[in-house]
Amino acid sequence: MPRFTPRFCISCGGPLQALKGDDPLDDPERERLRCVAEGCGWSHYDNPTPVVAAIVRQGDDVLLVRNATWPAAWFGLVTGFLERGEAPDDAALREVKEELGLDARLGEWVGVYPFFPMNQVILVWQVELPVGVEPTLSAELAAFKRVPIERLEPWPFATGDAVRDWLARVRS
Repeated sequence: MPRFTPRFCISCGGPLQALKGDDPLDDPERERLRCVAEGCGWSHYDNPTPVVAAIVRQGDDVLLVRNATWPAAWFGLVTGFLERGEAPDDAALREVKEELGLDARLGEWVGVYPFFPMNQVILVWQVELPVGVEPTLSAELAAFKRVPIERLEPWPFATGDAVRDWLARVRS
């Protein structure tokens, strides 16, 4: 997915140019998009977007999901964007409800993981689903699968790092 790069200042509408800063609170060697309109000087910091993720545990299984836009072999964690005014742990539970149609119980905190290709920071929790209930997939998802914890393997980036860390705790 291509990243959005603004071309105009959100403060005054002037053009943005990639410039090194003269702001004493900023790294003078870091190039940022800065407004060049007279008297403005607004800077685009391109801060990471907060994302929440849930390792969805149901008994001795973890439920992995496949986004409708992903290749058939790709499965991952339930994820979604943190919304304004929302607590991150509440957002993780909301995403499980939206994507799987089920109310989960918040489990343990797993950690924070960068996903540099999408300029995201991912906040991860384990959540628990009651045994015996079946998910109802949202239109955002194409499929889900149950993976026994003893067969779960992490993937080599982003939420896969969270799965790796969680498995190290669960299996010890």
